[in-house]
Amino acid sequence: MNGLRLTAGLILALASSLGAGQNASVYPSRSIRLVVDTSPGGLTDLLARLCADGLAQKLAQPVVVDNKPGASGNVATEFVVRSAPDGYTLMIGAGGNLVVKPFLEQALAFDPLNDLVAVFNVAEAPHILVVPVSVPVGDLGGFIAYARSSPGKIYYGSAGIGSPPHLSMALFARLADLNLVHVPYKGIGNALPDMIAGRVQVMSMSLGSARPYLKSGQIKALAAAAKRRLSGLPEVPTSAEAGLPGWEMSAWFGIFAPRTVAPEIVRLINETLQAVIEDPKARQRLLEIGAEPVGGPVEQFSQRVRSDYQMWGRFIKDSRIKLE
Repeated sequence: MNGLRLTAGLILALASSLGAGQNASVYPSRSIRLVVDTSPGGLTDLLARLCADGLAQKLAQPVVVDNKPGASGNVATEFVVRSAPDGYTLMIGAGGNLVVKPFLEQALAFDPLNDLVAVFNVAEAPHILVVPVSVPVGDLGGFIAYARSSPGKIYYGSAGIGSPPHLSMALFARLADLNLVHVPYKGIGNALPDMIAGRVQVMSMSLGSARPYLKSGQIKALAAAAKRRLSGLPEVPTSAEAGLPGWEMSAWFGIFAPRTVAPEIVRLINETLQAVIEDPKARQRLLEIGAEPVGGPVEQFSQRVRSDYQMWGRFIKDSRIKLE
């Protein structure tokens, strides 16, 4: 009897395995849902629609963008984590919601490293250091000297505690040995008027957010927090070129799926999206909205997620950053 049960169990397992392989081999056979962790209109949403259009064209199946904002991305992530791992529910999200939040919120209903699988790194938005025109400096070295001359009197704005602009400036202050004062706002848009008016003297923000104010001459860029100069701002040196190595901050945006999606499906989506962002028109569109295309194999993106998770976890703990 035990032998019969064991044989039956093996047959059932084999049948399930074959079924999963067959499903993967004909994927996709129906529409795909791409969940977005923000409201329509922002950078994540724009990237989602670019990816959805490209996937739909290349896979010959509809890709529906489904915005699920709420709880700083938690609503979307929890929905995807609970979804069937069949490749028909994907998510695009900002890295900060996955590699920073676990160290600031203690009651998350998901584990980003174990409940999701990294599929594709669509793009990143490297930060730049900006100051209002009223600050009498012209380069990064000048600003560091200016800030050191007034310890505790130089204010920097952010999109809130634990946001990329906050963590970026906290890292900058540590590397430059500066005593800066953090002023958290409810979003970068709320901080910019005070920045332009000079009530806030410095900020770290994405090029996409800063571009209109750079063009109008209301703020100026001193350095890029990136390994190489930005395609959309080639005249601005990297922080390392300007004399402060180690200051790098890029808000990346990636595609994720429930953890047990078949590896064949993950690789198909990865390879398809690589073709999407390599299209010259798509690449130009990314640069226009302030995003640098990234791409690369699944393993490379997975390693970046884990590396950023570990790095920011240590930094937040060492800096004693906590949500108020």
